[in-house]
Amino acid sequence: MTVALDTHTAVVRRLRDGMAGGVLSFPLTSFHDDGSLDPEGFRAQVAGGMATGPGAVFPACGTGEFFSLDEDEYRTVVTVTVQEAGGRLPVVAGIGYGWAQAVRFARIAEEAGADALLVLPHYLVAAPQEGLVRQVEHIAAGTRLPLIVYQRGQVAFTADSLRRIAALPNVIGLKDGHSDLDRLQRLTLAAPEGFLFFNGAATAEIQARAYATVGVPAYSSAVHAFAPELANAFFAALRDGDDKTAERLLRDFYVPLVELRDRVPGYAVSLVKAAARLRGRPVGPVRAPLTDPSDADLADLKALLTTGLDLVGAAL
Repeated sequence: MTVALDTHTAVVRRLRDGMAGGVLSFPLTSFHDDGSLDPEGFRAQVAGGMATGPGAVFPACGTGEFFSLDEDEYRTVVTVTVQEAGGRLPVVAGIGYGWAQAVRFARIAEEAGADALLVLPHYLVAAPQEGLVRQVEHIAAGTRLPLIVYQRGQVAFTADSLRRIAALPNVIGLKDGHSDLDRLQRLTLAAPEGFLFFNGAATAEIQARAYATVGVPAYSSAVHAFAPELANAFFAALRDGDDKTAERLLRDFYVPLVELRDRVPGYAVSLVKAAARLRGRPVGPVRAPLTDPSDADLADLKALLTTGLDLVGAAL
């Protein structure tokens, strides 16, 4: 257990350093036009993303369409990410569904060399706090890897529940997707010293400054998957207190992106993939039940992407 705890401490340290130095990258999973997995396309875009300075990489999560991967595909995605990271960045793989299936994915990620796991919200049912805690307890008992728990959708912890899961030796952090700052402040105050928190709202940059006011400055960036120039410029503006640049990027790119995203359910992933394709990234289409953007929405996305890249002096 001492060795495991030392490993967890090292992962926490690496994640904290990474979160302070760059956005958290969630790579898209590449598919061929027929819907089959494209490992080499995925490898190419992970390698490209690594070169743009993220703080950590999270394969097979929501943006990576974890929900559409079988276990063999999942193994490939995590293995490729670990190989491309080469120990330079922490690799945090997504796991999910019910706890028994989550443990199966956790073991695959562990064998593939992941550093930690992001526990995605469980499948379908609403559950009481006791059930949410037990879900995490079962997963924690089934893996040696450190866990970051994602509260979003039907998962929302109270301060008492957070204290219970944070007391588990391998639970090291919480990703929040609810954007309820009152609840989040209560959770940060209830957590033990050193517990990690980060902003996992859709298009997290929109709320990054608000999250920072309750002690949660780190955030995930879907935009990094297709426009790292924009993602890094916004991160630098926040870090440096450059409100003028941050507000220009929010007003002229991020807010219009959210408005476009809200037109169709699932566009939080579909638009990101479409934007990546516009920039020549080998990501392919989304898998059902998601759908690719309409021609009209794709034209609006291309115009918005051009505007955003012009703001930071980059080319489409």
